[in-house]
Amino acid sequence: MADQAGFTNSQASAQGRLQPHSSATESAKPCAWFGLQGKLALVTGASSGLGARFASVLAEQGCRLLLAARRVDRLQALAEQLRSEGAEVQVLAMDVTSLASIQAAIEQAHAQAGPIDILINNSGVSTTQRLTEVTESDYDYIFNTNTRGAFFVAQTVAKSMIERAKQATSFETMPASRIINIASMAGLEVLSMIGVYCMSKAAVVHMTRAMALEWGRYNINVNAICPGYILTEINQAHFESDAGQKLISRLARRRVGKPEDLDAVLLMLASGRSGFVNGAVISADDGPT
Repeated sequence: MADQAGFTNSQASAQGRLQPHSSATESAKPCAWFGLQGKLALVTGASSGLGARFASVLAEQGCRLLLAARRVDRLQALAEQLRSEGAEVQVLAMDVTSLASIQAAIEQAHAQAGPIDILINNSGVSTTQRLTEVTESDYDYIFNTNTRGAFFVAQTVAKSMIERAKQATSFETMPASRIINIASMAGLEVLSMIGVYCMSKAAVVHMTRAMALEWGRYNINVNAICPGYILTEINQAHFESDAGQKLISRLARRRVGKPEDLDAVLLMLASGRSGFVNGAVISADDGPT
């Protein structure tokens, strides 16, 4: 649900800023156990929010990175930061609402960096309105990004993963490929004023299971993460508002999630250690679902 909002364990600070809860680990540290060193990971929607965090934590674990989004200027800034920390990063201009753009970006990625091992399928948008107010343009805007875009990104990457797997002599010698679709708690329950967003993310949940069923034979594990309310720059203003604070007060733990709270589940699903986890839909929402 990170496209919409995040929540806190307290009211806004004296400076009017939300204070996310404190976790034991502020950032992931390199860990050989995950076995991600040198893996090539494509992160879509990487220009801000969760996508930027996913890129950073994968870089910390030694992944080579392909950062994709429409806002290439934002990608370049993140890429420069990660390179300064020792990461190998390339930037791709990708509009997930255009199949031609998706295919061109992934073709470029293969030519410049080689086969993709991990896809973090993260692009997502939303609007806030009653269903009776949704226009055709609103509907298409959400579904073309959240569902259609996610499908064709995964399909395009999976085709190359499948061709790579077919070159192996047995299942055991196939490369371990990973696709992680970022769904939402809103794909598991209906939330008010974002009905079309809920519908689009519910589709991503079932898309994940369908992909896992069809592509598992090629050692491609497809799983989904369903974040709850995660505080990012996109939604901070909302949760500093009276309406946002009212919502926070109704939550059981009255606290905000932050992007780092998804590190552990992301790294587990991306790693070779998750070989028996396929078609899973994992809630990371502090309990609501």
